This record gives sequence, structure tokens and C-alpha cells, in this order.
Amino acid sequence: MNVAIVGGGSRCLYLLNFIEQHTFQVFVPKIVAVADTDPNAVGFVKAKNQGLFVTEDYNDFFDREDIGLIIELAGNLDIYNDIIGKKGKTVRAIAHTTALFFWEIARIARKEQDANLKLNEAKTLYDVMINELIEEDVMVIGTDYRITDVNDTMLNKLGLKREETIGHFCYEITHHRDTPCSGEKHPCPLVQSLKTHKPSKTTHIHLDKNGNELYYSISCYPIKKKGEVTGVIEISSDITKDIKRQKNMMQQEKLMSIGRLSAGIAHEINNPLTTIMTSSMLLQEDTDPDDPIYSELETISKEALRCRTIVKSLLDFARQSRPVKKSLNLNQIVMDTLFLVQKQAGFNDIKITSNLSSNLPMTYVDKDQIQQTLINLALNAIEATDPGGNIIFSTKINPKTDMIHIDIIDTGCGISKENLDKIFDPFFTTRETGTGLGLAITHGIIEQHGGKIKVDSTIGKGTHFTIMMPVRHGEKNGE
Repeated sequence: MNVAIVGGGSRCLYLLNFIEQHTFQVFVPKIVAVADTDPNAVGFVKAKNQGLFVTEDYNDFFDREDIGLIIELAGNLDIYNDIIGKKGKTVRAIAHTTALFFWEIARIARKEQDANLKLNEAKTLYDVMINELIEEDVMVIGTDYRITDVNDTMLNKLGLKREETIGHFCYEITHHRDTPCSGEKHPCPLVQSLKTHKPSKTTHIHLDKNGNELYYSISCYPIKKKGEVTGVIEISSDITKDIKRQKNMMQQEKLMSIGRLSAGIAHEINNPLTTIMTSSMLLQEDTDPDDPIYSELETISKEALRCRTIVKSLLDFARQSRPVKKSLNLNQIVMDTLFLVQKQAGFNDIKITSNLSSNLPMTYVDKDQIQQTLINLALNAIEATDPGGNIIFSTKINPKTDMIHIDIIDTGCGISKENLDKIFDPFFTTRETGTGLGLAITHGIIEQHGGKIKVDSTIGKGTHFTIMMPVRHGEKNGE
């Protein structure tokens, strides 16, 4: 349809450009003429440059038979009414008000289309970011603590499907709790973000699908709509390795410092103790056994000897000698250990048995040091187990980690949860006669061999120590 425009201003220019840039399927407009009293109007100039018919008097349109539509864009309804009265019966006319109405509809439609496009683009970008670019765990949580979205990384770690998390409470999924996180030691970052309308950060301990503790650094970023926080994006980073590394470094520094202090103290008091023991024994030899002083001197000798034993433990703890390794089978060391502690176990009416793997590979270890650790663990187990109890030593190879496992399991009184993290600390003991150095020395020896030691315990049921030693072929003499 051929179109003539009355009014060659900016609206005319817009319409000229719009028709040029778009393809029409039902109604195919073609502007053939433009009229304006101002020859310098921008739409008028463009029409002229395109070779269209231009005129300063729109009455010239009525003499043409090729025009099917006249659009009044001058913004003057008097002109539109004049056009209505003069145009032919087959010619249609649109006032500028009608044109503006349709343009507004078109603008809104384009805006919605752009918004939908942007929304789709934003959703695609969001999906890519939380599932592909962000390696941390991501959850979107509403103000009611319910999860509205979660990324694949977190689902894989939790061992859950998306439908098993969406709509559930965040604390239910990550902490297996019935109530939201709270308190100074376990603050809820969501609550903090809702309160301040600002990002918040904290550290939590989560449980994986096997119930193991994982340390997480959690950052919450508020989602705002019209100034109100409607939820948060929670990004969690697994910092378990970093925490354990820091703890190990602190433990090593502590052990080194205590070791140096212990060595200094031990050397300083060793000579006076020897003098005390020698003097008390000499005096005891010259004293009648019936004399009350004799028993006092015997007490001095025994206590001095006990102090000397403690000094020896301090020196063993402080000793920084590297293990002298030889190719050995750990089964033989375990059997030698059981032979040495069997009488002690029998004396306490405790049954001590073994379950040793037949295909254990040879590995390079310092026999004396490893045997020292096993004897210490065996004696601890005997002391913690009531008569009639059991202690089992077992060995096996873990092909996945290439580690040899030595397990010591007793049916003793167990260790409380608050003490489990302290048992390898120097001088920590729950026994009246203990020095608190045995397990610290054991821990140091295992680490010097490149191994690890862990403990699980339940009060009233017993304790399970696991020593994990690496299989390193060809390694010897601490190399």
C-alpha cells in the first residue's frame, strides 16, 4: 500500500527509517510522498534525498490516484479533518493520535520482547555461571530458608538430586538440623544479610553424604527487588584442606617448640635427679631397714626414678632423629609387638588377637620406631579395657590410596568427643600417672614416616586407632 505523510518532522523520519529496517508480511507499506510547510524538516529532507514526491501543500496528494493511505503526523487534528473531507472514498486516513497509539503498542511489545530476550540471556548466563564457571557450592535461598535453586557442584557433593533439595530448608540439607543455624559459634549468614541488606560471611561445618565433617567458608549476597531483600545467593567454598593444613602446621610448630623446651628442661634436671637417686640409695644402704627413715629414703628413690622416667620420655619426645628405614613386613612388627604385650594383657584378663593380611607388601620403615608406637597404643588399649574385654590388631592394604592400614580396636571405656582432638597434644592426659607424651611421640613417628594416624571412639564401646603407612618402593634410610 502506497502511503503519503503530512508532516515531515521527526515522526516522519522515524517512520521512514522503521519501514526501511523491517520486513512486513501482511500489510506492506511504501511511502511515496511527504508534505510539510518547512522544507528543512528532517523527514522532508530524507524523503527528498530518496527521490520521493515532496510538497509544501498536502492538497497535492488528492490529485494522485496511487495513494491508498494518508497519515497525518503534523499533530494538528484540523488538518486531519480537512483530509477526511477531501480524500477519495478508497483512500484511508490516520490521525497522528492513532499513529501514536499504535507506536506505543509497538514500543511496549518491543520492550517486552527485549525484556524476555534479556531474561532468557540472563537465565542462560546464570545457568552457565552457577553450573560451569563457579566451582564452589551455590544455593539460592528465600527469606523463609527454603532452597529455590542449587548448582550441580553442590548436588554432587551432597549426593542428592535437584528435586530432593528444591523447596527444602537449607539447614535441613546442609546441616541435617530441624532448626536454623544460630549462636556465636554457628551464626546464620542469611539472617545477617536480611538484617543488614549487605553481604555477610562466616565459617560453618557441614556434613557430607557419609557424615564426615567439612569446613566451609560461606558468603551470602542479598537479592533485592524494589529495595527489599527477597533472598540470598549463598556461595560456599570447601576449606577443609586449608583448615587441616593450618592445624597440622600449628601442631608441628607447637611440637617443635615444646620439643626444644623439653630437651632443655630434661638435660637441666637429669643430673640433679641422678644425684638425688644416688644419694638416697647410698643413705638407704647405711640405714637399718627397721628405721622409719629407711622407708622415707625408699620413697625418695622411687619418686626420683619416676621423675627420671618422665625425663626419658621428654628426651624421646624432643629427639629429632630421622628414622633409619629398612625393607620390612609390617605384619612381623605387629606380631613382635603382640608377643611383648601379651603377658600384660593376660594379667589384666584381656584377650588380644590379630587379623593380618596375607598379601601385605614390603615397605621401608624404622622397626624400632614403629614398634614403639604399636606398644604404646597396645598398652593404652589394655589400660582402657576392663577385664574380659578384647583388643584386635589387623592389617590390610588399600589399593586406592596405596596405603597399608594397621588397625588397633579395643572394647574399652572410649574417649569423649571433646578429648578426641586433644589426645595427640603434648602433655595432655586423663590418667593420674600419665605424662601425656606417648601419643604425641606416636603421632610424630608416624608423620616422619609419611603416614597418618586417626582415631574414632565411642564412650562405653571402645576406641579404634588406624595407622596409615605409605607403600613406597625403593625408599630406604629416610631418603
